[in-house]
Amino acid sequence: MEFFLDTVNLEEITHYQKVLPLAGVTSNPTILKAAGNIDFFTHLQAVKERIGEASLHVQVVGETVDEMILDAETIINKLGKEVYIKIPINENGLEAIKRLKEREFNLTATAIYTELQGFLAIGAGVDYLAPYYNRMENINVDAPTVIESLAQAIRTTQAQSKILAASFKNTAQMNRAIRAGAHALTADPDIYRQGLAMPSIQKAVTDFHNDWVETFKSPSIQGLCQ
Repeated sequence: MEFFLDTVNLEEITHYQKVLPLAGVTSNPTILKAAGNIDFFTHLQAVKERIGEASLHVQVVGETVDEMILDAETIINKLGKEVYIKIPINENGLEAIKRLKEREFNLTATAIYTELQGFLAIGAGVDYLAPYYNRMENINVDAPTVIESLAQAIRTTQAQSKILAASFKNTAQMNRAIRAGAHALTADPDIYRQGLAMPSIQKAVTDFHNDWVETFKSPSIQGLCQ
């Protein structure tokens, strides 16, 4: 199971790199817009250096096949061949994926809303495919069923693709995506924060600490050695 951060905020990445078993960072033009006035390549190079061996996923912005391929080539030339290129699954995107896969690019299929899109992405040999969980629910698409179907297709065909579920508004959606068969999740840091900041969790931590202090008259286990 892999966990990604859907952000380019360096402070958040630095913090959650210490907290999560971080597999990588995903980005798109909307996330980059939220980051404010940044130098695209300089900032993403800083992200890449910050995360080390974890993977960085960067999205093309062109709409034609040639534009997508040129975007992909430029990203790789500037940031390195290890970067995963995110390409939306439409006709142009699939053609670009086919041509780039022949050149052994790392590819993440994105903007997936339907089973057919996912099946085609798997057939095209993408490394990751990103179904948009919350966006599917917003248009009354059964997101867990889509993910289940894609996971079954991967098992049946013994494909190497992984489902990198994206677009979450809460941890309940993340849980359902994993139960449906997603191999990986990407989410905004606030979603992870939400899941780990339940009052009940902190109450348990505090209760255990207080019981320890009351029993052993020391604030820590190490304190017993002094």
